[in-house]
Amino acid sequence: MGTDMKGVVDRGESTGLMEPMLVPDGSPHKARLDDLAVELASRSAGFRHSLPDGVLEPLSHLVRAMNCYYSNLIEGHATHPVDIERALNSDYSAEPQTRNLQLEARAHITVQQWIDEGGGLQGREFSAGGICEIHRRFYEGLPEELLWVEDLETKERTKVVPGELRDRDVRVGRHVPVSPGAVHRFLDRFEDVYAHTGKAGTILGAAAAHHRFLWIHPFLDGNGRVARLVSHATVLKALDTGGVWSVARGLARRVAEYKSHLAACDLERRNDLDGRGHLSEDALAAFTQFFLEICLDQVTFMEKLVEPSRLRARILLWVEEEIRVGELPEKAGSLLEAVLFRGQLPRGEVAQALGVSDRHARRVVSTLTERRVLTSESPRSPLHIAFPAELASRWMPGLFPEKAA
Repeated sequence: MGTDMKGVVDRGESTGLMEPMLVPDGSPHKARLDDLAVELASRSAGFRHSLPDGVLEPLSHLVRAMNCYYSNLIEGHATHPVDIERALNSDYSAEPQTRNLQLEARAHITVQQWIDEGGGLQGREFSAGGICEIHRRFYEGLPEELLWVEDLETKERTKVVPGELRDRDVRVGRHVPVSPGAVHRFLDRFEDVYAHTGKAGTILGAAAAHHRFLWIHPFLDGNGRVARLVSHATVLKALDTGGVWSVARGLARRVAEYKSHLAACDLERRNDLDGRGHLSEDALAAFTQFFLEICLDQVTFMEKLVEPSRLRARILLWVEEEIRVGELPEKAGSLLEAVLFRGQLPRGEVAQALGVSDRHARRVVSTLTERRVLTSESPRSPLHIAFPAELASRWMPGLFPEKAA
Protein backbone atom coordinates (compact mmCIF):
# COMPACT_ATOMS: atom_id res chain seq x y z
CA MET A 1 0.00 0.00 0.00
CA GLY A 2 1.21 3.49 -0.76
CA THR A 3 0.09 7.10 -0.95
CA ASP A 4 0.94 9.92 -3.31
CA MET A 5 1.90 13.47 -2.36
CA LYS A 6 -1.76 14.33 -1.75
CA GLY A 7 -2.24 11.35 0.53
CA VAL A 8 -4.36 9.40 -1.96
CA VAL A 9 -4.20 5.71 -1.13
CA ASP A 10 -3.04 3.12 -3.69
CA ARG A 11 -3.46 -0.41 -2.38
CA GLY A 12 -1.40 -1.80 -5.24
CA GLU A 13 -4.18 -3.74 -6.94
CA SER A 14 -3.11 -5.55 -10.10
CA THR A 15 -4.69 -4.32 -13.33
CA GLY A 16 -5.23 -8.01 -14.05
CA LEU A 17 -8.31 -7.71 -11.85
CA MET A 18 -10.07 -6.18 -14.91
CA GLU A 19 -9.42 -9.20 -17.13
CA PRO A 20 -10.84 -10.26 -19.49
CA MET A 21 -11.07 -6.81 -21.05
CA LEU A 22 -12.27 -8.20 -24.38
CA VAL A 23 -14.09 -11.38 -25.32
CA PRO A 24 -11.11 -13.49 -26.51
CA ASP A 25 -10.83 -15.17 -29.91
CA GLY A 26 -11.09 -18.62 -28.34
CA SER A 27 -14.36 -17.87 -26.60
CA PRO A 28 -17.42 -19.90 -27.66
CA HIS A 29 -19.29 -16.57 -27.83
CA LYS A 30 -16.89 -14.85 -30.23
CA ALA A 31 -18.31 -15.98 -33.60
CA ARG A 32 -21.84 -14.85 -32.69
CA LEU A 33 -20.55 -11.48 -31.49
CA ASP A 34 -18.45 -11.00 -34.62
CA ASP A 35 -21.56 -11.57 -36.76
CA LEU A 36 -23.49 -8.97 -34.76
CA ALA A 37 -20.66 -6.44 -35.11
CA VAL A 38 -20.51 -6.94 -38.89
CA GLU A 39 -24.29 -6.59 -39.18
CA LEU A 40 -24.26 -3.43 -37.06
CA ALA A 41 -21.50 -1.85 -39.14
CA SER A 42 -23.36 -2.58 -42.37
CA ARG A 43 -26.78 -1.42 -41.15
CA SER A 44 -25.46 1.73 -39.51
CA ALA A 45 -23.49 2.76 -42.59
CA GLY A 46 -26.45 2.02 -44.86
CA PHE A 47 -28.79 4.13 -42.78
CA ARG A 48 -26.32 7.00 -42.43
CA HIS A 49 -25.70 7.21 -46.16
CA SER A 50 -29.39 6.86 -47.07
CA LEU A 51 -30.14 10.24 -45.52
CA PRO A 52 -29.97 13.39 -47.67
CA ASP A 53 -27.44 15.95 -46.41
CA GLY A 54 -30.28 18.37 -45.74
CA VAL A 55 -31.86 15.88 -43.30
CA LEU A 56 -28.71 14.49 -41.71
CA GLU A 57 -27.64 17.56 -39.77
CA PRO A 58 -31.04 18.64 -38.38
CA LEU A 59 -31.82 15.04 -37.46
CA SER A 60 -28.53 14.76 -35.58
CA HIS A 61 -29.45 17.90 -33.60
CA LEU A 62 -32.74 16.33 -32.50
CA VAL A 63 -31.07 13.01 -31.69
CA ARG A 64 -28.50 14.89 -29.60
CA ALA A 65 -31.30 16.22 -27.40
CA MET A 66 -32.84 12.76 -27.31
CA ASN A 67 -29.55 11.18 -26.29
CA CYS A 68 -29.21 13.72 -23.50
CA TYR A 69 -32.78 13.07 -22.34
CA TYR A 70 -32.34 9.31 -22.12
CA SER A 71 -28.88 9.40 -20.56
CA ASN A 72 -30.11 11.73 -17.82
CA LEU A 73 -33.27 9.63 -17.42
CA ILE A 74 -31.11 6.62 -16.55
CA GLU A 75 -29.74 8.72 -13.68
CA GLY A 76 -33.26 9.60 -12.52
CA HIS A 77 -33.27 13.11 -14.01
CA ALA A 78 -36.19 13.59 -16.40
CA THR A 79 -35.69 16.73 -18.49
CA HIS A 80 -37.90 16.55 -21.56
CA PRO A 81 -36.32 17.50 -24.92
CA VAL A 82 -38.76 20.41 -25.20
CA ASP A 83 -37.27 21.85 -22.00
CA ILE A 84 -33.79 20.94 -23.25
CA GLU A 85 -34.44 22.85 -26.48
CA ARG A 86 -35.65 25.83 -24.47
CA ALA A 87 -32.47 25.72 -22.39
CA LEU A 88 -30.38 25.80 -25.57
CA ASN A 89 -32.23 29.03 -26.41
CA SER A 90 -31.54 30.36 -22.87
CA ASP A 91 -35.24 30.05 -22.02
CA TYR A 92 -35.09 28.70 -18.46
CA SER A 93 -37.85 27.79 -16.04
CA ALA A 94 -38.48 30.05 -13.06
CA GLU A 95 -38.74 26.90 -10.91
CA PRO A 96 -35.22 26.29 -9.45
CA GLN A 97 -35.17 22.48 -9.73
CA THR A 98 -36.40 22.50 -13.32
CA ARG A 99 -33.90 25.24 -14.17
CA ASN A 100 -31.05 23.22 -12.65
CA LEU A 101 -32.02 20.19 -14.73
CA GLN A 102 -32.19 22.37 -17.84
CA LEU A 103 -28.66 23.63 -17.12
CA GLU A 104 -27.53 20.04 -16.62
CA ALA A 105 -29.05 19.06 -19.96
CA ARG A 106 -27.46 22.04 -21.69
CA ALA A 107 -24.07 21.02 -20.28
CA HIS A 108 -24.55 17.48 -21.61
CA ILE A 109 -25.61 18.75 -25.05
CA THR A 110 -22.60 21.09 -25.20
CA VAL A 111 -20.20 18.23 -24.49
CA GLN A 112 -21.84 15.94 -27.02
CA GLN A 113 -21.72 18.66 -29.67
CA TRP A 114 -18.01 19.08 -28.94
CA ILE A 115 -17.61 15.32 -29.47
CA ASP A 116 -19.78 15.26 -32.60
CA GLU A 117 -17.92 18.07 -34.29
CA GLY A 118 -14.79 15.95 -34.19
CA GLY A 119 -12.15 18.45 -33.20
CA GLY A 120 -12.17 17.80 -29.48
CA LEU A 121 -11.31 14.24 -28.54
CA GLN A 122 -9.19 13.51 -31.64
CA GLY A 123 -8.89 9.80 -30.89
CA ARG A 124 -8.57 10.26 -27.12
CA GLU A 125 -11.88 8.54 -26.29
CA PHE A 126 -10.13 5.94 -24.14
CA SER A 127 -7.34 8.07 -22.65
CA ALA A 128 -7.36 9.43 -19.12
CA GLY A 129 -6.90 12.92 -20.56
CA GLY A 130 -9.86 12.60 -22.91
CA ILE A 131 -12.08 11.05 -20.26
CA CYS A 132 -11.21 13.75 -17.73
CA GLU A 133 -11.88 16.45 -20.31
CA ILE A 134 -15.37 15.06 -20.97
CA HIS A 135 -16.03 15.11 -17.21
CA ARG A 136 -14.57 18.62 -16.82
CA ARG A 137 -16.59 20.09 -19.68
CA PHE A 138 -19.79 18.56 -18.35
CA TYR A 139 -19.34 19.56 -14.70
CA GLU A 140 -18.19 23.07 -15.51
CA GLY A 141 -21.61 23.65 -17.02
CA LEU A 142 -23.57 22.48 -13.96
CA PRO A 143 -25.18 24.77 -11.39
CA GLU A 144 -23.68 24.81 -7.90
CA GLU A 145 -26.49 22.70 -6.47
CA LEU A 146 -25.62 19.74 -8.72
CA LEU A 147 -21.91 19.72 -7.87
CA TRP A 148 -22.38 18.04 -4.50
CA VAL A 149 -22.59 14.32 -3.69
CA GLU A 150 -23.65 12.78 -0.40
CA ASP A 151 -22.28 9.59 1.16
CA LEU A 152 -25.27 7.32 1.72
CA GLU A 153 -23.89 6.00 5.03
CA THR A 154 -22.12 8.95 6.62
CA LYS A 155 -24.27 11.66 4.94
CA GLU A 156 -21.05 13.61 4.37
CA ARG A 157 -21.36 16.02 1.42
CA THR A 158 -18.45 16.46 -0.97
CA LYS A 159 -18.10 18.89 -3.85
CA VAL A 160 -17.19 17.35 -7.19
CA VAL A 161 -14.24 19.02 -8.89
CA PRO A 162 -14.72 19.06 -12.70
CA GLY A 163 -12.31 16.70 -14.43
CA GLU A 164 -10.64 15.51 -11.22
CA LEU A 165 -10.28 11.80 -10.49
CA ARG A 166 -11.68 10.65 -7.15
CA ASP A 167 -9.42 10.83 -4.11
CA ARG A 168 -11.35 8.47 -1.84
CA ASP A 169 -12.83 4.99 -1.75
CA VAL A 170 -16.39 4.50 -2.94
CA ARG A 171 -18.96 1.71 -3.07
CA VAL A 172 -21.36 1.19 -5.99
CA GLY A 173 -24.02 -1.26 -4.89
CA ARG A 174 -22.09 -4.40 -3.99
CA HIS A 175 -19.06 -3.40 -6.03
CA VAL A 176 -16.06 -1.75 -4.36
CA PRO A 177 -13.98 -0.09 -7.11
CA VAL A 178 -10.20 0.08 -6.99
CA SER A 179 -8.46 2.37 -4.51
CA PRO A 180 -8.29 6.03 -5.59
CA GLY A 181 -4.53 6.00 -6.03
CA ALA A 182 -4.83 3.04 -8.41
CA VAL A 183 -7.32 4.74 -10.76
CA HIS A 184 -4.61 6.23 -12.98
CA ARG A 185 -2.89 2.87 -13.41
CA PHE A 186 -6.17 1.21 -14.35
CA LEU A 187 -7.04 3.99 -16.81
CA ASP A 188 -3.63 3.56 -18.43
CA ARG A 189 -4.38 -0.14 -18.90
CA PHE A 190 -7.88 0.78 -20.13
CA GLU A 191 -6.34 2.94 -22.86
CA ASP A 192 -3.67 0.36 -23.74
CA VAL A 193 -6.37 -2.19 -24.54
CA TYR A 194 -9.26 -0.26 -26.04
CA ALA A 195 -7.37 2.36 -28.05
CA HIS A 196 -5.50 -0.24 -30.10
CA THR A 197 -8.12 -2.75 -31.23
CA GLY A 198 -8.69 -1.46 -34.76
CA LYS A 199 -12.06 -0.44 -36.18
CA ALA A 200 -13.68 -3.89 -36.02
CA GLY A 201 -12.29 -4.50 -32.55
CA THR A 202 -13.57 -1.14 -31.35
CA ILE A 203 -17.14 -2.00 -32.38
CA LEU A 204 -16.92 -5.32 -30.57
CA GLY A 205 -15.11 -3.82 -27.58
CA ALA A 206 -17.49 -0.88 -27.05
CA ALA A 207 -19.59 -2.78 -24.52
CA ALA A 208 -16.57 -4.14 -22.67
CA ALA A 209 -15.04 -0.67 -22.44
CA HIS A 210 -18.38 0.68 -21.19
CA HIS A 211 -18.46 -1.74 -18.28
CA ARG A 212 -14.77 -1.66 -17.41
CA PHE A 213 -14.92 2.14 -17.21
CA LEU A 214 -17.80 1.91 -14.73
CA TRP A 215 -15.96 -0.85 -12.86
CA ILE A 216 -12.97 1.49 -12.36
CA HIS A 217 -15.39 4.30 -11.37
CA PRO A 218 -12.84 7.09 -11.92
CA PHE A 219 -14.90 10.00 -10.57
CA LEU A 220 -16.85 10.73 -7.41
CA ASP A 221 -19.92 11.40 -9.55
CA GLY A 222 -20.91 11.48 -13.21
CA ASN A 223 -19.44 8.11 -14.18
CA GLY A 224 -22.61 6.87 -15.88
CA ARG A 225 -23.00 9.93 -18.08
CA VAL A 226 -19.31 10.00 -18.96
CA ALA A 227 -19.41 6.27 -19.80
CA ARG A 228 -22.34 6.81 -22.16
CA LEU A 229 -20.66 9.83 -23.76
CA VAL A 230 -17.52 7.72 -24.29
CA SER A 231 -19.69 4.99 -25.84
CA HIS A 232 -21.35 7.62 -28.05
CA ALA A 233 -17.93 8.87 -29.17
CA THR A 234 -16.79 5.29 -29.78
CA VAL A 235 -19.64 4.28 -32.09
CA LEU A 236 -19.69 7.72 -33.73
CA LYS A 237 -16.11 7.20 -34.84
CA ALA A 238 -16.05 3.45 -35.48
CA LEU A 239 -19.41 3.27 -37.27
CA ASP A 240 -19.57 6.76 -38.84
CA THR A 241 -23.08 7.09 -37.41
CA GLY A 242 -23.44 10.79 -38.15
CA GLY A 243 -25.06 11.02 -34.72
CA VAL A 244 -28.47 9.97 -36.10
CA TRP A 245 -29.20 7.18 -33.63
CA SER A 246 -28.68 6.88 -29.91
CA VAL A 247 -27.27 4.09 -27.75
CA ALA A 248 -28.66 5.82 -24.66
CA ARG A 249 -32.26 5.56 -25.89
CA GLY A 250 -31.96 1.78 -26.16
CA LEU A 251 -30.28 1.43 -22.77
CA ALA A 252 -32.89 3.63 -21.06
CA ARG A 253 -35.79 1.68 -22.56
CA ARG A 254 -34.33 -1.53 -21.11
CA VAL A 255 -32.74 0.04 -18.07
CA ALA A 256 -33.40 -2.87 -15.68
CA GLU A 257 -31.60 -5.29 -18.04
CA TYR A 258 -28.83 -2.74 -18.57
CA LYS A 259 -28.15 -2.42 -14.85
CA SER A 260 -28.49 -6.17 -14.34
CA HIS A 261 -25.85 -6.84 -17.02
CA LEU A 262 -23.50 -4.29 -15.47
CA ALA A 263 -23.87 -5.92 -12.05
CA ALA A 264 -23.23 -9.37 -13.54
CA CYS A 265 -20.06 -8.11 -15.21
CA ASP A 266 -18.77 -7.05 -11.77
CA LEU A 267 -18.72 -10.68 -10.64
CA GLU A 268 -15.69 -12.94 -10.58
CA ARG A 269 -15.63 -15.91 -12.95
CA ARG A 270 -17.73 -18.80 -11.73
CA ASN A 271 -15.58 -21.79 -12.75
CA ASP A 272 -12.95 -23.01 -15.20
CA LEU A 273 -15.48 -22.87 -18.05
CA ASP A 274 -16.00 -19.13 -17.49
CA GLY A 275 -12.85 -17.86 -19.17
CA ARG A 276 -9.38 -17.41 -17.74
CA GLY A 277 -9.58 -13.89 -16.33
CA HIS A 278 -10.48 -12.62 -12.88
CA LEU A 279 -13.97 -11.46 -13.95
CA SER A 280 -16.68 -13.48 -15.68
CA GLU A 281 -16.13 -13.92 -19.40
CA ASP A 282 -19.68 -15.22 -19.89
CA ALA A 283 -21.13 -12.09 -18.29
CA LEU A 284 -18.96 -9.84 -20.46
CA ALA A 285 -20.04 -11.74 -23.59
CA ALA A 286 -23.71 -11.48 -22.59
CA PHE A 287 -23.42 -7.73 -22.05
CA THR A 288 -21.59 -7.33 -25.36
CA GLN A 289 -24.41 -9.16 -27.14
CA PHE A 290 -27.01 -7.04 -25.31
CA PHE A 291 -25.17 -3.81 -26.21
CA LEU A 292 -24.80 -4.68 -29.90
CA GLU A 293 -28.43 -5.78 -30.14
CA ILE A 294 -29.48 -2.49 -28.53
CA CYS A 295 -27.50 -0.62 -31.19
CA LEU A 296 -29.07 -2.65 -34.00
CA ASP A 297 -32.53 -2.07 -32.56
CA GLN A 298 -31.97 1.69 -32.50
CA VAL A 299 -30.72 1.75 -36.09
CA THR A 300 -33.83 -0.19 -37.15
CA PHE A 301 -36.10 2.14 -35.19
CA MET A 302 -34.61 5.27 -36.75
CA GLU A 303 -34.65 3.76 -40.26
CA LYS A 304 -38.40 3.22 -40.01
CA LEU A 305 -39.00 6.57 -38.34
CA VAL A 306 -37.37 8.69 -41.05
CA GLU A 307 -38.21 6.52 -44.05
CA PRO A 308 -38.81 9.29 -46.63
CA SER A 309 -42.38 8.51 -47.68
CA ARG A 310 -43.56 8.01 -44.09
CA LEU A 311 -41.80 11.12 -42.79
CA ARG A 312 -43.21 13.16 -45.67
CA ALA A 313 -46.73 11.88 -45.00
CA ARG A 314 -46.57 12.75 -41.28
CA ILE A 315 -45.23 16.25 -41.99
CA LEU A 316 -47.85 16.98 -44.65
CA LEU A 317 -50.65 15.74 -42.38
CA TRP A 318 -49.46 18.18 -39.72
CA VAL A 319 -49.32 20.98 -42.29
CA GLU A 320 -52.88 20.27 -43.47
CA GLU A 321 -54.15 20.46 -39.90
CA GLU A 322 -52.30 23.72 -39.27
CA ILE A 323 -53.60 25.29 -42.49
CA ARG A 324 -57.15 24.25 -41.58
CA VAL A 325 -57.00 26.19 -38.29
CA GLY A 326 -55.24 29.17 -39.85
CA GLU A 327 -51.82 28.63 -38.30
CA LEU A 328 -50.00 28.12 -41.61
CA PRO A 329 -50.51 29.73 -45.04
CA GLU A 330 -51.39 27.85 -48.21
CA LYS A 331 -48.43 26.26 -49.99
CA ALA A 332 -46.57 25.68 -46.68
CA GLY A 333 -46.69 21.93 -47.35
CA SER A 334 -45.33 22.38 -50.87
CA LEU A 335 -42.35 24.34 -49.52
CA LEU A 336 -41.55 21.78 -46.82
CA GLU A 337 -41.87 18.99 -49.37
CA ALA A 338 -39.52 20.78 -51.77
CA VAL A 339 -36.91 21.33 -49.06
CA LEU A 340 -37.19 17.70 -47.93
CA PHE A 341 -36.79 16.42 -51.48
CA ARG A 342 -33.90 18.70 -52.44
CA GLY A 343 -32.13 18.91 -49.07
CA GLN A 344 -32.02 22.70 -49.29
CA LEU A 345 -33.70 25.43 -51.31
CA PRO A 346 -32.28 28.87 -52.17
CA ARG A 347 -34.66 31.61 -51.04
CA GLY A 348 -34.69 33.12 -54.53
CA GLU A 349 -36.24 29.93 -55.93
CA VAL A 350 -39.12 29.65 -53.45
CA ALA A 351 -41.65 31.68 -55.41
CA GLN A 352 -41.00 29.73 -58.60
CA ALA A 353 -41.06 26.38 -56.79
CA LEU A 354 -44.45 27.22 -55.25
CA GLY A 355 -45.91 29.02 -58.22
CA VAL A 356 -46.80 32.07 -56.12
CA SER A 357 -45.87 35.74 -55.92
CA ASP A 358 -42.67 36.84 -54.19
CA ARG A 359 -44.78 38.40 -51.45
CA HIS A 360 -46.65 35.17 -50.70
CA ALA A 361 -43.39 33.21 -50.88
CA ARG A 362 -41.86 35.50 -48.26
CA ARG A 363 -44.93 35.03 -46.06
CA VAL A 364 -44.67 31.22 -46.26
CA VAL A 365 -40.95 31.29 -45.49
CA SER A 366 -41.42 33.71 -42.60
CA THR A 367 -44.17 31.63 -41.02
CA LEU A 368 -42.27 28.35 -41.28
CA THR A 369 -39.07 29.85 -39.89
CA GLU A 370 -41.03 31.35 -36.99
CA ARG A 371 -42.43 27.86 -36.32
CA ARG A 372 -38.80 26.64 -36.42
CA VAL A 373 -39.47 23.94 -39.03
CA LEU A 374 -37.29 25.75 -41.56
CA THR A 375 -33.93 27.27 -40.79
CA SER A 376 -31.00 28.93 -42.54
CA GLU A 377 -27.59 30.18 -41.52
CA SER A 378 -28.45 33.77 -42.48
CA PRO A 379 -31.38 35.70 -44.00
CA ARG A 380 -29.84 35.14 -47.44
CA SER A 381 -28.77 31.50 -47.02
CA PRO A 382 -30.63 28.48 -48.45
CA LEU A 383 -33.48 27.00 -46.42
CA HIS A 384 -33.10 23.69 -44.60
CA ILE A 385 -35.59 21.48 -42.79
CA ALA A 386 -35.49 21.51 -38.98
CA PHE A 387 -36.93 19.10 -36.45
CA PRO A 388 -38.07 21.01 -33.35
CA ALA A 389 -38.56 18.91 -30.23
CA GLU A 390 -42.08 20.23 -29.71
CA LEU A 391 -43.18 18.59 -32.98
CA ALA A 392 -41.29 15.32 -32.53
CA SER A 393 -44.36 13.49 -31.25
CA ARG A 394 -46.14 14.34 -34.53
CA TRP A 395 -43.33 14.07 -37.01
CA MET A 396 -41.35 11.27 -35.32
CA PRO A 397 -43.67 9.43 -32.93
CA GLY A 398 -41.95 7.26 -30.33
CA LEU A 399 -38.66 9.14 -30.41
CA PHE A 400 -39.31 10.17 -26.82
CA PRO A 401 -42.42 10.46 -24.62
CA GLU A 402 -44.81 13.29 -25.27
CA LYS A 403 -44.38 16.19 -22.89
CA ALA A 404 -47.04 16.20 -20.22
CA ALA A 405 -49.31 19.22 -20.21
